[in-house]
Amino acid sequence: MTELRRRMIECLQLRGLSERTQDMYVRAVRQLAEHYRKSPDLISEEELRQYFLYLKNVKQCSRSASTIALCGIKFFFEQTLHRDWTTLRFVRAPREKKLPVILSLEEVRKLLGCVRLPRYRVCLTTIYSCGLRLQEGTHLKVPDIDSSRMLIHVRHGKGGKDRYVPLPQRTLARLRQYWVTHRHPVLIFPAPGRGGNSLATATAPMPRSSVQSAFREALKDSGIHKPASVHTLRHSWATHLLEAGVNLRLIQAYLGHSPPTTTSVYTHLTARAEHLGAEAINRVMEEL
Repeated sequence: MTELRRRMIECLQLRGLSERTQDMYVRAVRQLAEHYRKSPDLISEEELRQYFLYLKNVKQCSRSASTIALCGIKFFFEQTLHRDWTTLRFVRAPREKKLPVILSLEEVRKLLGCVRLPRYRVCLTTIYSCGLRLQEGTHLKVPDIDSSRMLIHVRHGKGGKDRYVPLPQRTLARLRQYWVTHRHPVLIFPAPGRGGNSLATATAPMPRSSVQSAFREALKDSGIHKPASVHTLRHSWATHLLEAGVNLRLIQAYLGHSPPTTTSVYTHLTARAEHLGAEAINRVMEEL
């Protein structure tokens, strides 16, 4: 590890940023250095300006990728090197107003039924039935399951926030059934070793990439042609709860959203809302 990387990681740790955020920020700076094939502290402001133009015009990075690159590089130059450059204040990731992809309840059932290995099927089912983010699902631990109150304690969610989410009875039964197959003292979804034989002694949770690959294979096998991802299960869960009549404020708490506007997007995605909107439009048009 270079001295610069060590210093940057220390600055990230002092700011209390999560390990995942640390990894993404360090990767953003490494990609910048690889682009110019020199140490990042030797990169000029004009080179930095050209790099962000390259990300926008050549690589055509998404808003999320552009934001990560900007935040990581800005942190490195301002916090690690103590440089304040105009370019970093001027660059902004493009705003997007896209509605998330939503799977119907039948599509969710079909997709989960196509997941081949039990460990991935149980993990993805838990992610959907509890509205979890991918890492929240893979990092579940035995003490997080409160079977007496039928709740899951989500620890260190996005923004470092804890929250409780309802635990369906069938999900609890599936988690218990799967845990019995390995009996790891801490992890519910331990990382499998070679041949999947060392689950009980694993030191890390199931890799995110493995779950994502299992989801993509199941999506392909299911014949569903929507551009869905593991996170789509969380969006679908929130929409299905809203359609079932669950209060939006309660869904906001379950999801761990701070501003209510983040959760209100689901009001535009429910089939019931679309039906009511179509009925209203038809009534207006009848009077013309």
